[in-house]
Amino acid sequence: MPVAPTTPAALQRDARLDPIRARVERGERLSLDDGLTLYDTPDVWGVLELGDLVRRRLHADAAYHNINRHLNYSNVCALSCKFCEFYRKEGDEGAYTRDADYVRAQVRAAVEAGATEMHVVGGLNPSLPWDYYPDLVRTIRDTAREAGSDLHVKAFTAVEIVHLARIARVYRQGDRASGIRWVLERLKDAGLGSLPGGGAEVFDDRVHDEAFKGKIRSDVWLEVHRTAHELGLNTNATILYGHIEGRHDRLVHMDMLRRAQDRALARLGYEGVRAAPGAARSTHPGYSGDEGADVRVITLTRPGTPLPEHVAFRPGAGPPGPKAQCPMPSSGYFQTIIPLPFFPDGSELEHLAGPGGLENLRTLAIARLMLDNFPHVKAFWIMQTLPMAELMLQAGADDIDGTVVWYDITKVGGGGTHQEVTVPRLVKAIRDAGFRPVERDTLYRRVIRDRNRWRVALPC
Repeated sequence: MPVAPTTPAALQRDARLDPIRARVERGERLSLDDGLTLYDTPDVWGVLELGDLVRRRLHADAAYHNINRHLNYSNVCALSCKFCEFYRKEGDEGAYTRDADYVRAQVRAAVEAGATEMHVVGGLNPSLPWDYYPDLVRTIRDTAREAGSDLHVKAFTAVEIVHLARIARVYRQGDRASGIRWVLERLKDAGLGSLPGGGAEVFDDRVHDEAFKGKIRSDVWLEVHRTAHELGLNTNATILYGHIEGRHDRLVHMDMLRRAQDRALARLGYEGVRAAPGAARSTHPGYSGDEGADVRVITLTRPGTPLPEHVAFRPGAGPPGPKAQCPMPSSGYFQTIIPLPFFPDGSELEHLAGPGGLENLRTLAIARLMLDNFPHVKAFWIMQTLPMAELMLQAGADDIDGTVVWYDITKVGGGGTHQEVTVPRLVKAIRDAGFRPVERDTLYRRVIRDRNRWRVALPC
């Protein structure tokens, strides 16, 4: 008769993690097979410990937060993604599109609250003209400046950028890149500072066609972000997990992101190294990730490697004086990965259970380990909850986002759109997790604050 184990499976040490740990300690790139081992092992605490090892190497005891405000300019959308509860069709109850007066009021409230960032996304409204969007960005920028603030505008997912190129009639299948660039250049001129990471979902055609058919696929999403990087705009990236995708799909998604980041960091002057044997290969069918025998990778996890925000702000780049702003001639890269758990409530996929808490922790830790060239990993408290974000700070995350105020995309536990935490609550959560709170701006520069007035600590 077999004897029941005296130690829970989750506490059993797995020897398969030993070679992975050795590669992590050396700052080498992990393979997709390593990622599958991290997902399959019963030693979940060993996985979380490895995630924590990397985040402490990159950020020591610092944990970031910001004061931000979200603006959803319209929930009218031409798409009907199965996972989405946010969208409405024109004429539906609850459908809205914000006008300039509403936007100005939101910006003034954000400035009064001391916000450093306005996060702007919405549905693909088929009735809004192209001019609405640069006017929206310009209204935010000008209203903030009138109120004495250099509010950063982080706006429009890659899906929205392609939609704008289409309604501006500059998007052509034979030459997508020029239309995407045309839109981003004009939005940047209007005041756009960076792109959020939404719309990525999971980079897999099967999942794409079943769950969010009609949205841009991975190649186009990556092309938008690559173009933004070339224009000097930093961007974020997301992964939506826990629906109809598999764990291998998640790992492929992460691998595609880190390969795109290799190219972005190379433009900043980072030198690549030859990948460790097998790091660019997977024995699993459907994806190899192999780009040839001499695969060059760039990791930030090697001891002593500077973070991109420290490379981008170069000494002496800005004019002297206390009000000098430090230009970023070498910017244009992915700042952070934001793992987003799927919430089934109210969507066409509500029959699915969604991921559990342990899966959320494991996935975030694996994202920290696989995305070795992403400087930051965000535990987005709105979708992870604040208590879970505290745990994630000990599993690989170094950022829990900000105060938010209004968020109409996902309502955890059936909550409303008013989802706000105060700065003292964010600071307490970070300290309770054992870390040192650091207020940042959108570009991960430290913020020096005098109540609702602020400035960034310029490293140059």
